[in-house]
Amino acid sequence: MSNANVIEIFSSVQGEGKYLGCRQIFVRLADCNLHCRYCDTNFKHAENCLIETSAGSMTFRAEKNPVSTAQIVEVIKTFSETAPTHSISFTGGEPLLHWEFIRDVAIAVKNLGLKIFLETNGTLAEEFEKISDVVDIVSMDIKLPSVVQNVFNLHEKFLRAAQFADLYVKIVVTDETTREEFLSAINLIAKVNPNILLILQPVTPVNGVKAISPKKILSLQSIALRSIRDVRIIPQTHKFISLL
Repeated sequence: MSNANVIEIFSSVQGEGKYLGCRQIFVRLADCNLHCRYCDTNFKHAENCLIETSAGSMTFRAEKNPVSTAQIVEVIKTFSETAPTHSISFTGGEPLLHWEFIRDVAIAVKNLGLKIFLETNGTLAEEFEKISDVVDIVSMDIKLPSVVQNVFNLHEKFLRAAQFADLYVKIVVTDETTREEFLSAINLIAKVNPNILLILQPVTPVNGVKAISPKKILSLQSIALRSIRDVRIIPQTHKFISLL
């Protein structure tokens, strides 16, 4: 059984995307291979893993990192018994940097009937393929060049690897999002599969990144709908009610 540096594990609701409002157990893993300007998460290695004391309590105890598969599985079992849960969200950072750990946890909790939900920046196709058989839902970000280096070639590989899963794509849009880079992202998705659900997420302002105007995001949605069949505008709703 493997272990990993886990930042935190807690029970809350999904605040973004297609499964908005669903109860999930979040396993936040350390490390990331990208550094996006709007990132609001500390993904550096932590001395301790913060484990919610009970599902939804928003109080935590600390366990030394790295933590084992067995430790995480025990927490998941306890949380799911307390609060009926839709899925386990592996998030980060970039969780696919710990694909072996994800696989081990997913196999160990299979009998609990929980879906495995992967939140990823969509740049590690080879790592995804190693766990694609145990992942049920994929929430993939497309990163625009205005917020991080251009990784569209990696995104295309990932989209092709994940297109037959329950996959949706999220693009965080900001005041600086250009029509040209946005069109490049839309064309990329449409080339692989125009039936992939696309979520446009207005950025939550952070690190000097400015919010997008209502007029601009509606214009971007109109552009996207010319090539992609289902395009929805959904903000980070958990921020509205101060949930984790």
